[in-house]
Amino acid sequence: MKSHSAGAWRRFLLPGVLVAAASLSLMGCAGSSPGATHAANANAPGKASDTISWALPPATVPNWIWPFSPIADFSVTNSEMQLMMYRTLYWYGDNGKTGVDYSLSLAKQPVYSNGGKTITITLNPYKWSNGESVTAQDVIFWINMDKAEKANYAGYTPGQFPDNILTATSPNPTTVVLTTDKAYSQEWFLMNQLSQITPMPLAWDMTSATAKGDCVTNISGCKAVYTYLNAQSKDLPSYATSKIWSVVDGPWKLSSFNSDGHVTFVPNTVYSGPQKAQVKQFKMVPFTTDSAEFNVVRGGSTLDVGYIPTQDIAQAKPATSAPDAAGPNPLSANYQLIPWFLYGFNYFPINYNNPTVGPIFKQLYFRQALQSVVDQKGVISSAAKNYGVQTTGPVPLFPDSPLISQTEKNNPYPYSIANATKYLTDNGWKVVPKGTTTCVKPGTATGDCGAGIAAGTALTFSLPYASGQATIDTAMASMKSNAAQVGITLNLKPEPFNSVTSTAVPCKGKTCTWEMGNWGGGWVYAPDYYPTGELLFATGAGSNSGSYSNATLDKLIAATNTQSGTAVMQAYEDFMATNVPVIYQPNYTYSLTEVANGLKGFTANNPYGAIKPEDWHY
Repeated sequence: MKSHSAGAWRRFLLPGVLVAAASLSLMGCAGSSPGATHAANANAPGKASDTISWALPPATVPNWIWPFSPIADFSVTNSEMQLMMYRTLYWYGDNGKTGVDYSLSLAKQPVYSNGGKTITITLNPYKWSNGESVTAQDVIFWINMDKAEKANYAGYTPGQFPDNILTATSPNPTTVVLTTDKAYSQEWFLMNQLSQITPMPLAWDMTSATAKGDCVTNISGCKAVYTYLNAQSKDLPSYATSKIWSVVDGPWKLSSFNSDGHVTFVPNTVYSGPQKAQVKQFKMVPFTTDSAEFNVVRGGSTLDVGYIPTQDIAQAKPATSAPDAAGPNPLSANYQLIPWFLYGFNYFPINYNNPTVGPIFKQLYFRQALQSVVDQKGVISSAAKNYGVQTTGPVPLFPDSPLISQTEKNNPYPYSIANATKYLTDNGWKVVPKGTTTCVKPGTATGDCGAGIAAGTALTFSLPYASGQATIDTAMASMKSNAAQVGITLNLKPEPFNSVTSTAVPCKGKTCTWEMGNWGGGWVYAPDYYPTGELLFATGAGSNSGSYSNATLDKLIAATNTQSGTAVMQAYEDFMATNVPVIYQPNYTYSLTEVANGLKGFTANNPYGAIKPEDWHY
């Protein structure tokens, strides 16, 4: 899921005591600073009114309520809102750990049989807010919709869920039985396939406000239901009053929704999960910039959970400290600092299908050169105050785990102007530092610029990036300056997060004109919780923003889906690290979260970006 940085690097994209042992051993535990010992504060912001106010990332607001999200709206901010009301079949992450928490899930641990090709899922006793039970039919509803409209779901990868599901049946109201086309890695299937399912209530099986649909029992009937629900999700002003979206199985429901980002939730009093909401209201509060948010959180009287921008921390923390370790906190009088690090990696895509610059992007040497002008260490130590780690491939370097290969640990493309220059000059380009580098040897032979690149072609590109955050501004300015040293011109364009994500999407043809797009935080592994690449880099995948396609990589990805262990994972990540299909940038701590002294229950951050404000109270 797309991630975005906020505050001191609150990356916009996406809390179980009981975790899958295999996941824990391979993925590691994303620990957080303990948050259970806040000092008492009689003047804590929401204490008197029994409310909690939560600061949204700068220039980032929720804008898609239906969990069946297209790629432009496949973000952590939207997921945060959705999960509060509509629970996924399984809950991933809690108490700072990766993996599945069955105590918070709608279903029990899946049972595999028939050589791993039959999966039996038994539902726990949950209720929808309209009094109906969450049943197997609600799971089938999602699967049918996914089969019918997979091209419109950002979580879809060709050949995988739901393509790999031969049958989906409900022998009784609490049981779902799936049969697959072959046996898969059980860990991968749990973490990256079943993770996509959000049961949908029968109340959503509608083709209009008054007409029932039949998507639950008939896949061919899903198109009309999709058209209606999709239109309803685009109608933001109606969210809080909608008969559709008011049917929830989570602990919260909407009280008010404003498209500017002011969103208020109230408890779902009939929630049947383990923890009901404990305050009267939960409010999301928008900000255009991180400095605007800091002016509010610094006052200590309005926001219960906010963040401190990195630039407002005077002293960097030790470089050897973990990304989620807290450093000096200038707001300690009113807040406890609990840094939030997500299990993901930071990158920005380049558009391989752009008819003009796509041929340049398809040249490995160019991507090597561009990666070499990204000064990750410099940005982390200066602008990010050591809240972050480098990104050298798709497997996060924090927390440490057996999945991380030596190739990633050694970083094949460290910051080097000399290396960047050589990559270009060795391949037909006349490098003009602080000027414009152009192709002087067109052609496809060794040492030429490559297919589709004409003589005189200049290395000049448009790079929109997420606005409102000083650290991203600094990082982008650094990259622009470094690129200029080898004659690459990056025309930076700060834009709102939602604008960047809605533009940097898979496309084809003459209108496929975007070149680069940096939404600021890359990807958090959700709903692909195991760090394989099918959703992001497989040919035709729903979240393959730049339309990268490589047959070798497709085979490596497929191997991670059917085989367990580190060998197949490291083969995949080594290809990704050395072939740089996207441009890697520092993996910042998602948020330097400031939690009001006196707010109880906020013990750790979810490594996948979900929030559970039902645990929080005064």
